[in-house]
Amino acid sequence: MEWYDRFKHTLSKSYRISVLHRLEKDVFPWLGHRAINELTPPEILACIRRIEARGAAETARRQMQKVGQIMRYAVATGRAERDPTRDLQGSIPPPEKSHFTAVTDVRQVGALLNAIDSYHGQHVTRCALRLAPLLFVRPGELRKAEWVEFELDDKTPTWRIPAEKMKMRRPHFVPLSRQAMDILADLYPLTGLGQYLFPGNRGEKPISANTLNAALRYLGISRDQMTTHGFRAMASTLLNETGWSLDVIEAQLAHAPRNAIRAAYNRSQYLPQRREMMQSWADFLDRLKNVAEGKVVPLFKQA
Repeated sequence: MEWYDRFKHTLSKSYRISVLHRLEKDVFPWLGHRAINELTPPEILACIRRIEARGAAETARRQMQKVGQIMRYAVATGRAERDPTRDLQGSIPPPEKSHFTAVTDVRQVGALLNAIDSYHGQHVTRCALRLAPLLFVRPGELRKAEWVEFELDDKTPTWRIPAEKMKMRRPHFVPLSRQAMDILADLYPLTGLGQYLFPGNRGEKPISANTLNAALRYLGISRDQMTTHGFRAMASTLLNETGWSLDVIEAQLAHAPRNAIRAAYNRSQYLPQRREMMQSWADFLDRLKNVAEGKVVPLFKQA
């Protein structure tokens, strides 16, 4: 707890809460009563393997890291002579790599989008689902969106996501297409006077992490077919196939630039091209929906 109190200011609020919760649930019950200078590698490994045994391999790996950080703090402050987790390197296999499922076949994308438009559940959830493919931000960024972050009256409407909400801890700009603006205009009368675009049932917090995936399941779209994170892969794949610059796509996906100097300007890098791309992308999705409905329209815009 001393380590946590010392370093919690370096963590975002949500991650800080998660770190303490995981320690209280997975570590303290088995190691918390022991003197820290008496902890042994087998003892720590047994604790970590309990987490692994329930199928949470990634959580087990992260908890091993946290225990190691606490042990090294104990060494630095004279409460322990060494970090026993160093002897456990390689004792926990890395989790199997998984890829978020995404629909990337243009023949299926239109049907997926039409299914989303037919969703008859909560209006807040329907609007979030409809925005997900248009904006292709990370699901956590979408569900935690706040009205104060949106510049809707400007000639170039933009969602400005603050750094603390971004995975890479850098501000990110999302240009808003006409289609996205229509959805926001439809949502505003319902939630516009509150903090979040997509509040949960009590209104104090945004919708839960599972809400949008559960809505996809409700529509009959299985996890093997699509997840909300999959909209990012869908956009990346199809934008590449339709000829947009990889640099522009990567900037809009808020992926970390390899060049550290470029990273400092990432939030606005290629912004005019990204604005054009986001409108073109929204128009492209509209055409896919029309094709899925049997309407005869040119799938790709003529040059």
